[in-house]
Amino acid sequence: NEIPIRLTDERWSHITEEHCELAGMRLEVLENIANPFKILEGGDGELLSIREIEKDKFLVVVYRELNNDGFIYLGRL
Repeated sequence: NEIPIRLTDERWSHITEEHCELAGMRLEVLENIANPFKILEGGDGELLSIREIEKDKFLVVVYRELNNDGFIYLGRL
């Protein structure tokens, strides 16, 4: 859909502190949201955007959509 998904600087700092392997991958995270391979729905209403970035290596970005706004709150390799 066309809901804009935000990634604030504060949230990005938190994500990369917890998952240092994502440092330097901000554009890849945003690209994952823009062009996911697959989107799954989580158990609490969150969405998981999944994209293969290397053979058998996937980037998963967790985000929420609320009305006309959305935000990223987690990323993992």
